Amino acid sequence: MLMAHPTVLNGLVEEYAALSALGAGDGDEQARRRLDDISYTLCVVTGTRDVDSALAAARHRLPGARPEDDSVLTAAGT
Repeated sequence: MLMAHPTVLNGLVEEYAALSALGAGDGDEQARRRLDDISYTLCVVTGTRDVDSALAAARHRLPGARPEDDSVLTAAGT
């Protein structure tokens, strides 16, 4: 599986968060397209199929993440 460099991964997560906070999903065509592109890229580089799973996986791989902390995964499974 393709593994993004942590700097690239962090940039994707931050850009997704910024676009989401600005309401890009409901914005103009260019903003929606960029949000879709970031979502797709996150899914590809994390090996997931939806953006929520991609964000969880990306954050888990970033420096400072605790590998033994699976609270996000456990909460999703309940």
